[in-house]
Amino acid sequence: MNAVQPIPHASSAIDAPRSGLPAPRGEARDLLTRLWPTVIGYSVILAAAILITKLSGATDYVGPDNDDGMRLVEVRDFLAGQGWFDLMQYRLGLDGGTLMHWSRLIDLPIASLIWFFGLFAPRETAEALALAVWPVSLILPAMLAMAVAGRRIGGVAAMHISLGLTGLAIYTGNRFAPGAIDHHNAQLALVATMIAMLLDPERRAWSYAVAGIAAAVAIAIGAETTPFVAAVCLTIALLWAWEGENFAAAKAFGLALAIAISILFFATVPPRLYSTVTCDNLSLGYYSLAAIGGGLLLFSAVFASRLRRPLRFAALAVVGAGVLGSAIVIAPQCLSDPLAGLDPMLVELWLRNVSEAQSIFALGRTDLFSIGGFYAAGLFGIAVCIFRVVQRDRVQIHLVLLFLLMTSWAIALVQVRGSTFSNLISILPLALLIIDVRRISNGDSENVAAAFVYIVTVLASAPAAWAVGGGFVSLQMQNAAQKKAAEPAKKISCTSQAALAPLAGLPAGLVSAPSEMGVPILRFTANRVLSAPYHRNQGGMLTELHIGMAEPQEAEAFLKGTGVTVLAFCPGDLQTREIAKLKPDGLYAELGKGNIPPYLEPLPKAADVGVQFFRYRPATN
Repeated sequence: MNAVQPIPHASSAIDAPRSGLPAPRGEARDLLTRLWPTVIGYSVILAAAILITKLSGATDYVGPDNDDGMRLVEVRDFLAGQGWFDLMQYRLGLDGGTLMHWSRLIDLPIASLIWFFGLFAPRETAEALALAVWPVSLILPAMLAMAVAGRRIGGVAAMHISLGLTGLAIYTGNRFAPGAIDHHNAQLALVATMIAMLLDPERRAWSYAVAGIAAAVAIAIGAETTPFVAAVCLTIALLWAWEGENFAAAKAFGLALAIAISILFFATVPPRLYSTVTCDNLSLGYYSLAAIGGGLLLFSAVFASRLRRPLRFAALAVVGAGVLGSAIVIAPQCLSDPLAGLDPMLVELWLRNVSEAQSIFALGRTDLFSIGGFYAAGLFGIAVCIFRVVQRDRVQIHLVLLFLLMTSWAIALVQVRGSTFSNLISILPLALLIIDVRRISNGDSENVAAAFVYIVTVLASAPAAWAVGGGFVSLQMQNAAQKKAAEPAKKISCTSQAALAPLAGLPAGLVSAPSEMGVPILRFTANRVLSAPYHRNQGGMLTELHIGMAEPQEAEAFLKGTGVTVLAFCPGDLQTREIAKLKPDGLYAELGKGNIPPYLEPLPKAADVGVQFFRYRPATN
């Protein structure tokens, strides 16, 4: 790896004088060469477009993901007085509730917005306003980080291309749409921030301190970004081992990471859980590894930077061994799949049907033509990075991007939701490619082939183009019968507020319902639910599955033993259909045939809803 060389057409500061472009003509063009006016302009236009187009057809102010609804339930509990350190969802699962793994760091700003809007609006209106404002407000930091990254590697032109591709990704996705209050949008902004800080051509300490803080916050918000944060830490460690004293910024990163993760650990983890190791959130496991790793990197950068390169790599190997040894001693379970302990029944009947948790192989079997939208841009970016490195073109920039991109892309191969991060990172090497191809095309304006290559390069850099292309090919390959079969039937809801209306007239109790109904029941009613799609609620989820699979007489024992007061039967629910098919003599299968056991009393049901509620009446002996 070579020492950092001056980057052509790139500014050395975040808002440095423009380079590589003709002199501006007029004030408007001058603004477009400056960082903050440009970012604010793009962000305002993008936010307005999202609010106008997404809200105009919205039927609910909460996002369609179950996590959005559950986040709102937790925020409501927080506003109602549940403690900062009390992350228990008392209305979910078996007696005692379920300890959730989400962070109050996301609950706090949403709760604050609801409280503020509640000063002059009814509660529901205040929630709707808060849930529209919060995700859209995260557009600015995400766009700013990508603009900084683009400007640092390719000047003003790369800044605009990065902003354009990032804006397209945000608009065509759903992470920043009104109602999307889960933590994934914040994670995207933090990932973009880490990348931008690592690409500082001057290697200033403050950039790497910001990267360390962003890494700590990302770990505290959710464990999904932990592999990426580990890749960032390894990248900085390798840069230090290669450059030594020339990379003093490693000290700032190690110090910032160790301090920030310590503050966040004691600020968000309940004192009674200080010694507990969990692998799906910030706990002693991730805290100790981040703090030890950051501290050892700081120590090495302070005392070993003047050593010869082989000795620095030896010191780095010692640091790596220390971190790995700590992981084996403190959190060995976190070195494997966090969901490895999931009950096989839940894997078969629940996890395999979670679309964002599917692998590329499962996606290939179920929705082959959607693969391009998830993986093509990332693979294209990887290929470009490898080509640049082979050609000795801005080697260090492309090596850094290659390592981070390959890490994210590999994660996406296992779980498709990781593609959001790989697609984001791919924007940067592809922006540099677009600039070069455009320069070639402009140099020979009559060359049709060059213009065609330029257009194809731009389209291939946008995941949305791959998604549209895959959808078009899929439609063309279907025959008339397939098209008719593929036409979506009128969906009869089991989760809308209207569908859950029969529960409103009953005393609050415990509802046994398919996991997909759990969050809406928590949101719209005061009831407890056995099941909702969260891996920490294995007991409640398994109990609901056993109720549906058991023969009616045996199912009553489950209902009585767990204290269920109402059972929900939704024949259109995928999991319910699978259970009925798996156990044709089970309760769900019998209810589907219209055979209602005497201990279940049907409640009134509207004609246009898909769920039938039954009041449980214990048999009298």
